[in-house]
Amino acid sequence: MADPSRQFYTLDSFDLKGKVLLLRLDLNSPIHPITGEILSESRLKSHLETINDLRSSKVVIIAHQSRPGKNDFISLREHSRRLQRLVGRKITFVDSLFNNAAISEISRMKDGDIIMLENTRFYSEDVSLDTSDFDVMESTNFVKNLSHVIDYFVNDAFPAIHRPQTSLIGFTRLMPNIAGRLIEREVEALDRFLEGNEKPKVAILGGAKIDDSIAVSKAFLEKNIVEKIIAGGVVGNAFLMASGINIGKKNRDFIIKNNKNHEKLISICRELMEKYPKRIVLPVDCILNPSKRVLTLHSGVPDDEIMADIGPESVSIFRKAINDSKGIFINGPMGMYEIADYAGGTLEIFMAVAESDAVKIAGGGHTISVLESLKVMNRIDHVSTGGGALISYLSGEKMPVLEALKESHKRFFEVETIDRK
Repeated sequence: MADPSRQFYTLDSFDLKGKVLLLRLDLNSPIHPITGEILSESRLKSHLETINDLRSSKVVIIAHQSRPGKNDFISLREHSRRLQRLVGRKITFVDSLFNNAAISEISRMKDGDIIMLENTRFYSEDVSLDTSDFDVMESTNFVKNLSHVIDYFVNDAFPAIHRPQTSLIGFTRLMPNIAGRLIEREVEALDRFLEGNEKPKVAILGGAKIDDSIAVSKAFLEKNIVEKIIAGGVVGNAFLMASGINIGKKNRDFIIKNNKNHEKLISICRELMEKYPKRIVLPVDCILNPSKRVLTLHSGVPDDEIMADIGPESVSIFRKAINDSKGIFINGPMGMYEIADYAGGTLEIFMAVAESDAVKIAGGGHTISVLESLKVMNRIDHVSTGGGALISYLSGEKMPVLEALKESHKRFFEVETIDRK
C-alpha cells in the first residue's frame, strides 16, 4: 500500500509479484552512423536496478530511440540484445508496439519474463498528438490496446521527464503510475542539492549550449540556490560578451550562429551581471586557438582566434571558489577539451571538483566523458543521466512526467482510501 507522505508511487508501494508491468525506459543512445552499433551503454545500465527489482513480474519494456528524420532513428532490436546481456536474462523483442502480435505476446507471459516492444516514436501517436488532453491520449490505439493487458505503468525514463508524450504520460488516469529506481534516485539527489543546507554552493557551467546554462544561472541566482555561478566555455564567453569584453569575431559568430535568440540570451546575461555582480565568476584569461598563446581578456581577443580554454589565472580563481564551497553542481567543460592542447583548464577544474569535500552533482554527456577520462566518477556524489531534463528540473520548470506521477498517486490513493472505508 502506498505511503501517503510520498508525492508519487515507487516500486515499494505495491506487491508487484506476478503483475504485468508496462516499463517505460529511456534507452536513447549514440549510434554509429555507418554500422548502426550502439556506442555507449550508459543509458541501458542506468535502468538495471529497476529491471532487477522486477524479476518476479511480467515486464513489458517500451522506449524510444532518436526521432523521425534523424540518422539514428532506428529499431530497438539491438537495444534488446544489449540489455539482455547486461541483465543476464532473456529479453524477447517484438517488432511492433500495440498490434495483435504484441498483445498476444504479452498475454502469454509468465512471471519473470521480459519483452521489449518497438521504438515508440515509430508511431505518430507518440510524437504528434495534443498531449495536454488526456482524453485524446486515452483514445489512441497505443493506450487503449496496452492498457487492457497491463496492471501497472512504471516510468523510469528520467532523461525524458520534461517531454509530454503519450508513451510517458498517456496512462496517468488509467492505472497507478509508479516511479522506477532511476527517477526515484535522480529526484532525491537533485532535491537534496536544491534544498540542502550545505552553504555556500556553486554551479560550474560550461560547454557550448548557452541557452540552458543561462536559464539555470537565472533560476539559481534568483532563488538563492547557489552563492556563485562559475562560467566557462562558450557560456563564459556569452557572459563576457554581455559585460562588454571584446571576445573577437570568431567567438561572437559562434554564439550568433548557434543561437537564434542570441540577443535575448546576451540581454539576460547582462541583467544578471548588473543584479548579481559579485556572484558571477568569469574567466580573466584564455588560451587561443590556433596560436596557443595565453591572453589576458581585458585586452580583447583577435578576430581570427578562438577562445579554446581558460587560462592559468582563471583556473586559480575558479579553484578558490570551488575550494570554498560545500555544494557543487558541474555541467560542461571549460573549452575544447577534446584537443589535448586545450584540455588543461577543463581537467584542472574537474579534478578540483573531484578532490573537494563538498556535495557534488554532475550532469551532461561531455561532463560525464571528462569524469570518465579522469577516472573520478566514484568521487562524485551523483552523476545524472539527464541532459535537457536535468537542466529543466534544476531551473524549476514543470516536469510533465513528474506531474503525471503525482496526479496518478493522488487519483489512485484517494480511490484506495475510499475503498478501504
